[in-house]
Amino acid sequence: VTAVPPLASSSSSSAMASLTDLVNLNLSDTTEKIIAEYIWIGGSGMDLRSKARTLSGPVTDPSKLPKWNYDGSSTGQAPGEDSEVILYPQAIFKDPFRKGNNILVMCDCYTPAGEPIPTNKRHNAAKIFSSPEVASEEPWYGIEQEYTLLQKDINWPLGWPVGGFPGPQGPYYCGIGADKSFGRDIVDSHYKACLYAGINISGINGEVMPGQ
Repeated sequence: VTAVPPLASSSSSSAMASLTDLVNLNLSDTTEKIIAEYIWIGGSGMDLRSKARTLSGPVTDPSKLPKWNYDGSSTGQAPGEDSEVILYPQAIFKDPFRKGNNILVMCDCYTPAGEPIPTNKRHNAAKIFSSPEVASEEPWYGIEQEYTLLQKDINWPLGWPVGGFPGPQGPYYCGIGADKSFGRDIVDSHYKACLYAGINISGINGEVMPGQ
């Protein structure tokens, strides 16, 4: 007996292929306008928010970008009766997702009166780092962004048996091979996207836990 796949599967697969084609559609050679994705930190201090606006042409200096506003009551950053928050562009990076001349714009947030809102930690940091005493120094940083990849649709680390645990730590740290390095294609894509964007990332390595 020959099994015939249901029409729904074929249709779903076709729709997914079309969606992928649309997401990867390259229009960089057919438009002079630029997409600027404004990005800021939300009310929890751990969530990112963003929205896009169209620019008439390339911009490389954040001071040349327009300020923008958003509804802070929807992000936990302003009361409903006085919800306007203003975005101040602070840094520009090349957009590794849209590519072309499109950009990512890192912003911090102020009230319409020009006061930094409570979740704007960058404002005070910028004052410190721009002071003559600090500016004359050469700061060193030791920042690591460690994260754990989870299996799709399952709240369980990548590389772990579902509902179970991996072997003891040791082989996974800076490990190689399909049985020790999990999700490396994702990590490499993230790494290359950072380099494309112009972010000063020092490097990557697998951590002591599978999927970390």
